[in-house]
Amino acid sequence: MIKGTLRIVFTGEDLARVRIASRLDIMWEMVLSLHTLQRPGGTGAMSGWRRQVRADLAEAGLLTPVREKLVPLAPIKAYFPDFLTPYESTNGFQQGLDVLADTPSARVRHELDQLRPHAPVPATLDDLARGSRHAIRDLARLSERYCQIAFGPRRTAMEHTLGRERARLARLLTDQGVDTMLAGLGPSIRWRPPVLETDYATGRYEIHLRGRGLTLIPSYFGRFTPVAMADPSLPPVLVFPTPHGTPEPGPGPDPLPDLLGATRARILRCIAATTGCTTSELARRTGASLSSASAHAQVLQRAGLITSTRHANMVIHQLTRLGGDLIHRQQ
Repeated sequence: MIKGTLRIVFTGEDLARVRIASRLDIMWEMVLSLHTLQRPGGTGAMSGWRRQVRADLAEAGLLTPVREKLVPLAPIKAYFPDFLTPYESTNGFQQGLDVLADTPSARVRHELDQLRPHAPVPATLDDLARGSRHAIRDLARLSERYCQIAFGPRRTAMEHTLGRERARLARLLTDQGVDTMLAGLGPSIRWRPPVLETDYATGRYEIHLRGRGLTLIPSYFGRFTPVAMADPSLPPVLVFPTPHGTPEPGPGPDPLPDLLGATRARILRCIAATTGCTTSELARRTGASLSSASAHAQVLQRAGLITSTRHANMVIHQLTRLGGDLIHRQQ
């Protein structure tokens, strides 16, 4: 049962500084996947993932360290330390890990003290609670190994799902404006200018942006209510669940490579499998370099098979009717 509300108060300047995260944020996915890992079994969409990850962690000798040192830091529907999800991880997993490993000891001690009223801090975290530099670096290493095992086989699905959501939001922002985009974030999120209100796990929480803007981070493992940083002085983010759509169709006999070339055909089909795709996502999902993906997309655009729309630092590629007709006629 949802017991709380989060209110994010905007100014006019904040509306101009809304940002959509440009990539998968592994540190947030780590925390939210730990919530999923703690939930009981069942037949839900994540039950198979839970069983497999527990087995994989046990095989790697990590199940006990994860249970003793990571899980207690991420209790379900309660406070968890902000240092686990550094804002720098929006620029990449390695940057997030580096910042985690360098977290000041005083901050670690303070945030673990804040955790105690919400959840027990076991003796296995005593060194971390004292702010031991060695324990903090060990936590970063354990986080890295956990994420490699937990997300490895599912990384492509995560990239595809979140890429589709980022493209959807970018199109709304480009075509209809920031109000429409904020109103379209999800059924549990309500845009009532100048306040973005959402269901929240516990309590009533209010963030005043005061010109700092807001970074929107779609999440694969966020399955219930949106999440924000507990410390209002940190860069404001809103992490929200993304619906899991059907995966891209598997490869079959495909005459398009003979017509367009193998890489260009993959890029066209990649765009066709979504409602919009950025150049970086094309590169990641097709195995092409960023410059190669951009060059091939330009050729497809000149041929009238796709459209490419720039928004800020992103270019969103979408299939045209001609591109769709070409794919359907080749099937």
